[in-house]
Amino acid sequence: MHYKKLVRDKIPEILDEKGIAYEIYTADETEFRNELIIKLEEEVNEFISDQSNEELADIMEVIEAIKTLPEFSNVEEIRLEKKEKRGGFDKKIIAKGDDGR
Repeated sequence: MHYKKLVRDKIPEILDEKGIAYEIYTADETEFRNELIIKLEEEVNEFISDQSNEELADIMEVIEAIKTLPEFSNVEEIRLEKKEKRGGFDKKIIAKGDDGR
């Protein structure tokens, strides 16, 4: 089976313990960013299929990695500003209506 994907830092150790052959390299910044987006989609799809704490934790770990990228360095500030202006989801409000389509 052939694959190329971003993996957690300790996966090579786990593969070694299992005797599984693999190759690794360190991504440059552009590839790392692209692979994080692919990984986020993968983890979100897994959460949709299996709504478990483990799958949600995987999404959160990918998001934490994305937040370290320079272009997303102020995302927490933006999140808090948006929450202040538009609110969060604490009140569990569902809006209904005709969207005009």
